[in-house]
Amino acid sequence: MTEKAGDKPPSRGKNGKSQLKVLGPIDDLEQYVPPDWWRRIFNSLYLKTDGDVVDDQKITREEVDLFSSILNLQPDDRILDCCCGQGRHSLELARRGFKNVEGLDRSHYLIQKAKTQAKKEGLNVRFREGDARKLPYAPDTFDVVMILGNSFGYFETVQDDVRVLKEAFRVLKPWGKLLIDVADGEYLKKHYQPRSWEWIDKKHFVCRERSISADGQRLITREIINNVEKGTIADQFYAERLYTRDSITHILQQAGLSDVTIHTEIASSSQRNQDLGMMERRIIITGVVRKEWTPIKKRPKEELREVVVITGDPSKPDRLKPGARFDDDDIYTIDQMKDALRELKGYNFTYLHNHDTLIQDLMKLRGKIDYVFNLCDEGFFNDPRKELHIPALLEELGIPYTGSGPQCLAHCYDKSLVRGIANEMGIPVPRAIFVKPEDSIYDLTFVFPALVKPNFGDSSFGITQRCVVNNPEELINAISEIREKFGYNRPILVEEFLSGKDLSVGIIGNPPESYTVLPITEEDYSSLPEGLPKICGYEAKWLPDSPYWNIKSIPADLSEDVKSKIIKWCITLFQRLECRDYCRFDWRLDSNGNPKLLEVNPNPGWCWDGHLAKMAKIAGMSYSEMLGAILQAAEQRLGLQPLNGKNGKKEEQANGKLQESLVRVT
Repeated sequence: MTEKAGDKPPSRGKNGKSQLKVLGPIDDLEQYVPPDWWRRIFNSLYLKTDGDVVDDQKITREEVDLFSSILNLQPDDRILDCCCGQGRHSLELARRGFKNVEGLDRSHYLIQKAKTQAKKEGLNVRFREGDARKLPYAPDTFDVVMILGNSFGYFETVQDDVRVLKEAFRVLKPWGKLLIDVADGEYLKKHYQPRSWEWIDKKHFVCRERSISADGQRLITREIINNVEKGTIADQFYAERLYTRDSITHILQQAGLSDVTIHTEIASSSQRNQDLGMMERRIIITGVVRKEWTPIKKRPKEELREVVVITGDPSKPDRLKPGARFDDDDIYTIDQMKDALRELKGYNFTYLHNHDTLIQDLMKLRGKIDYVFNLCDEGFFNDPRKELHIPALLEELGIPYTGSGPQCLAHCYDKSLVRGIANEMGIPVPRAIFVKPEDSIYDLTFVFPALVKPNFGDSSFGITQRCVVNNPEELINAISEIREKFGYNRPILVEEFLSGKDLSVGIIGNPPESYTVLPITEEDYSSLPEGLPKICGYEAKWLPDSPYWNIKSIPADLSEDVKSKIIKWCITLFQRLECRDYCRFDWRLDSNGNPKLLEVNPNPGWCWDGHLAKMAKIAGMSYSEMLGAILQAAEQRLGLQPLNGKNGKKEEQANGKLQESLVRVT
């Protein structure tokens, strides 16, 4: 096995701990092979089990010597290393002066390894994640496509393998060449090892079982990886197609390749010199693309807005998240955002998320971009107290950006400070006391129930069902839990708990000139079991197993008087706190139906399923249109000229929907 794609961590329990299912003896290995096994196993363990071949620079250099000779590579050739793994061949080509090398792989882990190594060595090579069955490149892009290290034949069907070859045909230029390095299936059918085990380093050893699939076309492998101290750390299954010289020639021709040639065999060597598996003997085969140039679709000349999107850093810890890290849901959220931005015409988006190099990256882009779309609500280095550092940095560099500035973010991060400003302006807030870390006596100036919450924080950090307290003992316990369980040692607010409707208000734009108030929403707590306090806290946002996860946001049923008061106060606060482009305000009604301000959230959550997106959806806006509206608000504030026909007819229709369905205040 070697370098294909897909990297999915083990399933995790509620506390973030790995849940490894280890099977005993198995009669039929094939029935345990997941159809998409290649999504799961190409991670750090793969680089241990197969590192004797795929992480050996001497072997890589010898292979690149061979492939360069067969293909007669030239320094200016555009080369795609498809299914590149951690980029060992791409990196070696770049070291040799090849200027236009790109590597693509499905594994997020391996691509990040490749990018890190390229940056460390200062190599001019590009890596990206992608599926070989649908390559993210235009037709006629490359002179050479290589699929190396036995990274072919992983899919369940031959048809999927043919799709990979047809995609290579599409992206190759006329007379471009495809080279495949694939296991010699005929040899392996006769010589595979049914069982083996080997030490892979001083602490790890791997046991393998193998069998031929029922149809005789694939080699099935079970791999059990063991740590001498921790025991079994992986029990995984995979299957690789056994191509013979005739069958691999046939499918290359089926995909449209001409002049199909089998050049040589290569036998892998290894310093461990133990079980080489599918890498033991491979064949090298090439094909040539004979086709006409693909006609270029003529488009009207279009001006593009160059926008850099900054997000949190997925490689860094984030103590606000369960497990204190980005998980699959966070990555999915980022992918949803990218997909939505792709729908906006007239923009070219570049994404920055590596906070280690963020300052240097921005300095390089200064003067080359129109502005930054600041979606880094996690804060610089995922520190929520440093959310304001990103706009401060952008201001120091003279780069325009979306959203609120550092002063606004600093004010609104302090809930007590916002309460004081609102109170000074005559805007009602719940009664509350301020509890300092050194306080041990709490003199409540109002009757229970009360809500206990951190004075500093975002994303409902520290606010759980136990934060609604009904007596002094529960109050003490709630404060202790916030301090001990969440590690929060800063001031705490204890507010009167309001029992009325739980409301959110979103504004996109910049009062007083041009802005839109999204439909007000309320939280629907009807799904909560009897006795649970009605709050939308940490459990509702982060814990899928909690009953709070099923809370829904619905259009708020409010009198015109209450609605107009809330909107008026939101606009006043927006201007007083110097919010910009978009903001969310949280309110709650008391038992008499009177609204009181809970929080102001500048640069609120932008995710596809967040409160702002829910309000926009009620208004008839898609997620893409909501993000586009924020961008347009920033562009108008920054004085950027509208792009001619930027979003064409679709934009006009979206604006029409906004006019009809949103509460517009002028």
